[in-house]
Amino acid sequence: MSTPLELEDLMSMPGRRLREILERGYALDLDTMAGRQYLGVDLSLPAVGQKILWQTFRTAFVRDEERGDVRGWNVRMEQHGIHAPQVPMRDRKGDPRTFAHYRVRSAEGLRFPRGWKGTHYFDYTVAGNGPVDRWGYTPVVAVNADSSDLVLGWEVFKFGRVFVAPPLFWAIRADGPVDFVVDPPRPPRI
Repeated sequence: MSTPLELEDLMSMPGRRLREILERGYALDLDTMAGRQYLGVDLSLPAVGQKILWQTFRTAFVRDEERGDVRGWNVRMEQHGIHAPQVPMRDRKGDPRTFAHYRVRSAEGLRFPRGWKGTHYFDYTVAGNGPVDRWGYTPVVAVNADSSDLVLGWEVFKFGRVFVAPPLFWAIRADGPVDFVVDPPRPPRI
């Protein structure tokens, strides 16, 4: 049995190795993930890009009892690195700045770029986002067998039937219970 991978392992890998992990990844355990938040880390931008834009973010998962699925959102974070305290950026009202709401969907039977076949993806297209965040159609996998504590995602964008699939990866690591629940800017289209 191999040693489970850690977030730091993914951070040091080239894109081709991340792609291999995405191809052999494992199904998410949504029952375990619902009610938890995760520390997110960009794995693709060069260091200068991370300084200009961001390196870390937070993502949260909750069960939507009304619609019978799991949904989530991202939170903009102050940029202090992955080992520093994680502090959400706040809006004028003092609420955490959220963006890119998604629904976790089954990928079974769907076609994705480069022939990816997995079990789940984050669907930003139906989650109630504004115009900037509504194009994501992101394949995701658990990195290690029997655990959804570390998840790898590949940024894919869907414009109608056209996919744009740059070599952009991110990872999220379990980081405690969800500390607040927020609704998307618009009602979801489900």
